Amino acid sequence: MSIKGPRTALEAVGQRRFLLGAWPWRSVAYLVSGACVAFAAATPLVLAGWQLGVAVAQGPLTRSVFLVAVGVAVVALAGPPVAIPLAELERWRLRLVDARPVRSGHRALGEADAPRRLRTRYTESATWREFAYACVLVTVMPVVAVVLGLVLLWIAASLVSPLLVQGSGPVALGPTSVGSVGEALPYALVSLALLPALPYLAAVLAGGQAALARVLLQGPSGERLRAELVEVSRSRARLVDAFEAERRRIERDLHDGAQQRLISLTLQIGMARLDVAPGSPAAESLATAHAQAKGLMDELRELIRGIHPRVLTDRGLAAALGELGDQAALPVTVDADLPGRFPAQAEATAYFAAVEALNNAAKHSGARRVRVAARHRGGLLTVEVEDDGRGGAEVRDGGGLTGLADRAAVIDGRMFLSSPRGGPTLLRLEIPCSTTDPSA
Repeated sequence: MSIKGPRTALEAVGQRRFLLGAWPWRSVAYLVSGACVAFAAATPLVLAGWQLGVAVAQGPLTRSVFLVAVGVAVVALAGPPVAIPLAELERWRLRLVDARPVRSGHRALGEADAPRRLRTRYTESATWREFAYACVLVTVMPVVAVVLGLVLLWIAASLVSPLLVQGSGPVALGPTSVGSVGEALPYALVSLALLPALPYLAAVLAGGQAALARVLLQGPSGERLRAELVEVSRSRARLVDAFEAERRRIERDLHDGAQQRLISLTLQIGMARLDVAPGSPAAESLATAHAQAKGLMDELRELIRGIHPRVLTDRGLAAALGELGDQAALPVTVDADLPGRFPAQAEATAYFAAVEALNNAAKHSGARRVRVAARHRGGLLTVEVEDDGRGGAEVRDGGGLTGLADRAAVIDGRMFLSSPRGGPTLLRLEIPCSTTDPSA
């Protein structure tokens, strides 16, 4: 069984063979290169700040306030465009101490987006997070680098202090100084004891900076997530639209093709029966064929209605629910108080929700009566189907109710189911939509 190694410098610190591995050197490389980047980025700001400070100190108060305001505005406006390539460099350097992938939080822009590229970047939260990291990099990191450098210089000076005092006299070690080997020896021993801790210190500092960089530079950002979610929702809607279009095409082909030919065949068989003597074997065969053709025509009509009822397309949801109640196997009361027509997807979703609920009531609930109610109030289309059956209905994976809930979610709708043991069962579908009938 393979053992997965540490992915970050902070994870590597807890390993027993940390000092023998590459993580200490990678941490040192990350800190040294980070210090170079920080000083390179901070130098122009320090020079500009020095000039601004001199101008502020030599001018009147109003001019000083104006210059400070201008300086802040320049940093706020020019900082984000500079922070973007700097963040890209930091994401590349992050691989030294963090093996996990890190992506930019910016949206990908094509050639068509070039005119508004700058505006898009200024409105992304990823840009301002990168700007915040750049501010930390040019202010805090140089201070940390200077402090760490002084600590390393003190340790190095303490280690060689017994040798230095012999040749050059007293040696300054920070706030104190030593003038003899006896005075310098304790500092040298302490520095020698601290040497094994330096790689751990470097790894902790590098890991801390890397963690901050990952928090501020990691993508995808909130805008990108929202854009991806919107695209997923749109793709789901496109799939549902394509599915609905295919259902209508199949319904139209069956209604205008197969059903019409079957009707013609039934009529021809009926006409042929008139030309055959009653009671003859041919008459009996034709009668059987005629009955089978009629039965097949009824089955085809039911199949077409199940795919996509013509009345739903021609007359709308209210009429389709009324016809559904008339043809149901149970006594159904339909109360469809609807002002007009609605988007085709909303009407289809509401209709097939009622179909699924009626089928479940007839097959599983043992209900004696069913009530179907449809309303449109405040931009919300609601359809309720309630039966007096035994209850216990559940939404299961792969079931018809799950498919209805998913279908409703595509158009921002919601499905609610209440079915306690002993009944009654109530299915409620809510779809936000507006009427498409101008006269409604």
